Amino acid sequence: MTAFSKIDLNNIPKHIAIIMDGNGRWAKKQNELRLFGHSMGVDSVKETIRAAQKIGVKYLTLYTFSTENWNRPKEEVDGLMKILVQSISNEVVEMSEKGVRLLSIGNEIELPDEAQAELASAMKKTENNTDINVVLALNYSSRWEINKAIKNIAKDVKENKLEIEKINDEIISSYLTTKNIPDPELLIRTSGEHRISNFLLWQIAYTELHFTEVLWPDFKDEDLYKAVLDFQSRERRFGMTTEQL
Repeated sequence: MTAFSKIDLNNIPKHIAIIMDGNGRWAKKQNELRLFGHSMGVDSVKETIRAAQKIGVKYLTLYTFSTENWNRPKEEVDGLMKILVQSISNEVVEMSEKGVRLLSIGNEIELPDEAQAELASAMKKTENNTDINVVLALNYSSRWEINKAIKNIAKDVKENKLEIEKINDEIISSYLTTKNIPDPELLIRTSGEHRISNFLLWQIAYTELHFTEVLWPDFKDEDLYKAVLDFQSRERRFGMTTEQL
């Protein structure tokens, strides 16, 4: 029996976030360069989008490039940017046909001009699609995002646009790059690592975490469904007791 056949389609997380880890280690196992692993990871992205659509997930956020990734060797960073541009260019037509809306969170203005242009074009072409929202976290880190939000809140307080007494969780969330995106209910990390790596730290306060040993290029639809089954096995109490639910 497949994992898909066991899923309760009435209890699907609306938003799944994924830390796509393990491309480099996968490539090393194949005696290939790290960039080969990154290019093969694109196939897993496409399969995961299709699998998420199949079960009714509405938001899929993919940790695509972090602010810390700039510290990698220049050759790898340049290659990653080329893969990003090529992937967006190649897939935008199919995304439009399949009802995929492309969104982005992160400090996009520091991306190469070509990457910014392809991203903006793809988001414009898919802006009216409603089946699933695929959110690329590009040049993103949670500490960058929170730092930016604090500065903007302080600025608005200084300019008397916001009263300190009115600052609460909802106000803070409205200053984040994810302000129009619901918090993820499920976070998946591949490759066997058990850390969050500066990803959606504010947003995952009550998110269920799922860690898998599978390296990202090997991540298939059944792996997503296993993560969803794990999610469905959890009792989500949000600070309450079982009896209160």
